[in-house]
Amino acid sequence: EAATKKTRSEIYDWLRCIVTAILVCVLIFIFAARIVGVVGSSMLPTLHEGDRIITSNLFYKPKQGDIVVFRKESFDERSLVKRVIATEFQTVRIDFEQGIVYVDGEALQEAYIYSPTHLSEGVEFPLVVDEGCVFALGDNRSISKDSRYLDIGLIDKQEILGKAIYLFLPGTDEGHAGPDYERMGAIK
Repeated sequence: EAATKKTRSEIYDWLRCIVTAILVCVLIFIFAARIVGVVGSSMLPTLHEGDRIITSNLFYKPKQGDIVVFRKESFDERSLVKRVIATEFQTVRIDFEQGIVYVDGEALQEAYIYSPTHLSEGVEFPLVVDEGCVFALGDNRSISKDSRYLDIGLIDKQEILGKAIYLFLPGTDEGHAGPDYERMGAIK
């Protein structure tokens, strides 16, 4: 009978540990982090279709260069993934002929982009970013629907679900045998 009690006690301890671990994971993914799937190729070469990224909004304040996930209900019900180019009160100007983006008069050094910014999509420049907002572009500018579009425009910080912090499950890259975890190196 003592052996039976010991076995029951061990089983109870294991179950309690498992339930506690599950609750901790649920709380982390509710309040601190989310797993988001990347849809489309607007963030090539940094993020690919099918990638899964972990995002966090815990104590998050958007900074230039961050990759963020946001929801713009007026545009699409799905989450969008873009790079923050400018934050509140910064001035954005785009030279569409040269494909160069300027923030506060300085040309951005954008080694991460797949295609330059040659397409104007309705937003007028120069543009001063409103308080509480960010201006974001995709890395693959020739196909990205981003802040250049009137129906997206500036992104309110409250629409941002979080910053991409980790490439959790990369999709298979074209021309590679397996997933490439290093692509997210461009993310700060």
